[in-house]
Amino acid sequence: MIRKIKQADAQVLEDMLNRIPNFSQSEVNVAMELISIAANNPQQTDYHLYVYEHEGKVIGYHCTGLRPLTDGTYDLYWIASDPDSGIKGVGNELLLHAENFVKQNSGRWLLAETSSKESYSATRNFYLRNNYVIIAEINDFYSIGDNLIVFGKYFTQ
Repeated sequence: MIRKIKQADAQVLEDMLNRIPNFSQSEVNVAMELISIAANNPQQTDYHLYVYEHEGKVIGYHCTGLRPLTDGTYDLYWIASDPDSGIKGVGNELLLHAENFVKQNSGRWLLAETSSKESYSATRNFYLRNNYVIIAEINDFYSIGDNLIVFGKYFTQ
């Protein structure tokens, strides 16, 4: 089941993020800022955060939002699933949910940014398998040798 975040989910998500080897503590801190905003202020409209719950346990989430100053371009700020859940396909279901959210809100684009580091190759392949294309790459963005890669998917109206 995919549902809107509740305040009680924040700690579970933080624990999950800390178990994902790719994420540094700085990245977890940034993720937690958005989780905190979405969980503690349900009236805000910048970050739409949904969790994947299986048998009463949260095992993944996505955070999506309209890119400021656009009328139909959305960012997939975060998508993650629990590496210890043993359940396959959580990421695909969350991505499909994010895409449907964008389409239901008259969105044209869903953008996802990631790193060029080798440790992110599975992430890049995930987007490619789900019919995303690389629409931009900025060399040495995160650090020397660590490029920003922007994936995008366009939805026709």
